[in-house]
Amino acid sequence: MKKICILVLALLVAGCGGRQTEELLGSAMVSAPVTDIAGNHSIFIATTRKRSDDPSKVFDRERSATLNYARVNVTVPGTHEAGRIERRSRGKSNDPAKYFMASDVVGYDTAPKFSNALSADIAARGGRVMLFVHGYNTGFDAAVYRVTQIAHDSGYPGTPVLFSWASGAKTRDYVYDRESASAARDQLEVTLRMLSQTGARRIDIVAHSLGTWVTMEALRQLAINGDRDLGGKLGDVVLASPDIDVDVFKSQMRRYGKPNKPFILLLSDDDRALRLSGLIAGSRPRVGDYKDAADLADYGVSVVDLSSVKGSDRFNHTKFADNPELVKMIGQRLREDDGFASDREVTDRISLLGQ
Repeated sequence: MKKICILVLALLVAGCGGRQTEELLGSAMVSAPVTDIAGNHSIFIATTRKRSDDPSKVFDRERSATLNYARVNVTVPGTHEAGRIERRSRGKSNDPAKYFMASDVVGYDTAPKFSNALSADIAARGGRVMLFVHGYNTGFDAAVYRVTQIAHDSGYPGTPVLFSWASGAKTRDYVYDRESASAARDQLEVTLRMLSQTGARRIDIVAHSLGTWVTMEALRQLAINGDRDLGGKLGDVVLASPDIDVDVFKSQMRRYGKPNKPFILLLSDDDRALRLSGLIAGSRPRVGDYKDAADLADYGVSVVDLSSVKGSDRFNHTKFADNPELVKMIGQRLREDDGFASDREVTDRISLLGQ
């Protein structure tokens, strides 16, 4: 039984991060004409990871007792296809015309310096922020490129911010990741409070997999402290493939209370990663593949069923970001002031994608 559980665990976590290189910055970048670049994005970063001794990694898997801050510039190649992250393979040149490329990393040694730089960017982009919280088995490099891909493919008009907790980014580190996520709850709350004080008029949150648990815990803490909607600035909360026990989620929502704007749950009954997660947890259902949408709706959430849409990974665990039409549709809904006005409408449109 022990060997079976270890095997199941390895299969589970293999589906979330995928790529095991942790190098964000390569050697000298090849120059490319502006016409060969599809997009240039400044990604602001708050992380509970320690700074890496390897400059190419920037931050590593180890936990930091305090938040670290940075900004990185990422270019998207002109050959980019929506839903994909074109990464350079070993031995290939650092060609921004072909691959996502990160450069110009700026570190901030104090929270005020980071907040000031962030405030300026938010003001220049119209006052909106999208905070992305990644899932488990995710290296820092993968998290940076994922938030860039989501921001680019969705056409999000505001400032993209990455909250990166200290995932081990290895299949054997599932327990380490769970504990790292737990350790990051308070720092995510700190980050959300900081964002609310930057002059932002709306803060949208997109969280994936185990990152949804960190997010719900931080929102729960905000509610306990009497500021659950960040002074009215909390916009859409999108929880994609939530790796949360259903009973735990209900408990979190009861403490939070019905949100003023329903949280968006992106679920799929063919999410193999969450099935395995539930098996490890004693055959308990996870929110991300829960069958009773009406039951969850009672807690003030809108449930969007992605089951009819195919994902590009074998576990069907990252559909929200890697299905080209779906990520564009999510972006369209986020760009509208009313956000996801109707979960039924969105589900119906998604169903058409699967035909």
